[in-house]
Amino acid sequence: MRLLNRLNQYQRLWKVSSGEAQQVSVAELATRCFCSERHMRTLLRQMQQAGWLHWDSRSGRGKRAALQFLRTPESLRQEMMEQALNEGQQQNALALAQLAPEDLRILLNPFLGGLWQNDTPTLRIPYYRPLEPLRQGFLPGRAEQHLAGQIFSGLTRFVDDSFLPQGDLAHHWDISEDKLRWRFHIRTTLHWHNGDVVDIRQLQTRFMLLLELPALRTLFASVKSVEATHSHCLTFTLHHPDFWLAHRLASYATTLAHPQMPLIGTGPFRLTSFSNDLVRLESHEQYHLTHPLLKAVEFWITPQLFEQNLGTSCRHPVQIAIGEPDELVHLQPVSNSVSLGFCYLTQRIGANLTPAQSRRLVQIIHQTSLLDTLPLDENLITPSKELLPGWTIPQWPQEESVELPSRLTLLYHLPVELHTMAQQFKHYLAALGCEVTLIFHDAKTWDGCSALAEADLMMGDRLIGEAPEYALEQWLRCDPVWPNVLSRAQFSHLQATLDAVQSVPDETARSEALQAVFSHLMDKAILTPLFNYQYRISAPPGVEGIRLNTRGWFDFTQAWLPAPAR
Repeated sequence: MRLLNRLNQYQRLWKVSSGEAQQVSVAELATRCFCSERHMRTLLRQMQQAGWLHWDSRSGRGKRAALQFLRTPESLRQEMMEQALNEGQQQNALALAQLAPEDLRILLNPFLGGLWQNDTPTLRIPYYRPLEPLRQGFLPGRAEQHLAGQIFSGLTRFVDDSFLPQGDLAHHWDISEDKLRWRFHIRTTLHWHNGDVVDIRQLQTRFMLLLELPALRTLFASVKSVEATHSHCLTFTLHHPDFWLAHRLASYATTLAHPQMPLIGTGPFRLTSFSNDLVRLESHEQYHLTHPLLKAVEFWITPQLFEQNLGTSCRHPVQIAIGEPDELVHLQPVSNSVSLGFCYLTQRIGANLTPAQSRRLVQIIHQTSLLDTLPLDENLITPSKELLPGWTIPQWPQEESVELPSRLTLLYHLPVELHTMAQQFKHYLAALGCEVTLIFHDAKTWDGCSALAEADLMMGDRLIGEAPEYALEQWLRCDPVWPNVLSRAQFSHLQATLDAVQSVPDETARSEALQAVFSHLMDKAILTPLFNYQYRISAPPGVEGIRLNTRGWFDFTQAWLPAPAR
């Protein structure tokens, strides 16, 4: 940007005297701006014509003249940013904001939150890290998972206030008498974000591409074939009944992108910019369901300093501020809840741990002050003794007489709260004569972790989506932690049990059967929950329709901004 370069030159001139008037020669100014005297005279003329400064030029080489500043660099930068935003030039606005993080947040403050600019209702959200590229399949971050659900559509979807899947690309579906054929009747008004009409064969092709991903092939192990049996009907033929099928198709991981253009979907928002500085969504005018009231949603990436040696994704922003979080007088809490998702501990019972020792470790976590005294921010976590409401941990007789092993290995991944938990757990067990070796996996999931096979204990974070029971069934099927925690025979038995559970047609009975599976894992001390998060969203006055969902975000299609007074 030529204008940005001119502003930077102006800032160099300003900095020497902090904006005070001065007597100076063109040669001295050219030295400050690293340019020729001829170019310096051009810059001074342009800046004077723009009303930035007054330059009382004097004829003669080396003559000093009066330089008076009329505008501060900050006010000019703010004005240029507003002009760029009004003209829809978000990248130019971010280029103008090339400052240190602490200064950047101050500069961005007037532009964050909800604003009508150029007659366009836009919501801008400051975010603490660059977002990872969106791809098909499972994604590690909550923000990326949420974005996938806003950009892409599935055959089915989850809606607020219901754990049961509803129609999305499919208007409805029916099931054959033998429960092995599911016909999804596709809407006739579907359009991709580029304006093209959706063809049934494109949906079939994209789903078959999904099945090439190992985790999704495992998730859809019951699917024998997927066929376009009509121009608006997609038919799934199963090996054996699977009454979680509509749930599986509603997951963010199974939304359907264009088979040739993986960032083009059919969701309520289309992706128009994706960089380390800015992610911008704009509403999809041909969306097949209720159109959003917002025209655009932007993530402005404002990095902060991260703890050393914990990777660049260690922060876990379960408390989102739309606007500047330091300006609490303007921000108001609009929604809060305790997450259904949880951090957990799993134990490999066998060579180094007896069942009694595993039970004692669970009692140390839940029957001492260990969780209550974690040095974490207030109102961030809530210690939990249940996986889901009503799925409580067992109560065993006290195991205080049981000696712990002399050595254990504890493996854990992000978020950063698990680093604090691991350190506290290590110190606590050291006082009991058990030396714990910590291994940190710098990621949000176990994917690609080579240390799973050697750890005795593993701590991780389990995100829960819109259908809690189904999300836990998916976890048991697809997460690489379970083949490592369980023996081969135990894992094979678990998968057979899950197949039996998915064949139960009644929703309540199926959930109860799954609860029994998790109760068994907790009773054997193989799995125990640690804590939930306290989700909270704050927003400035005038941003309406915001309500937390189960991922700790809010549906962009429901948010809206009142029209300006004039």
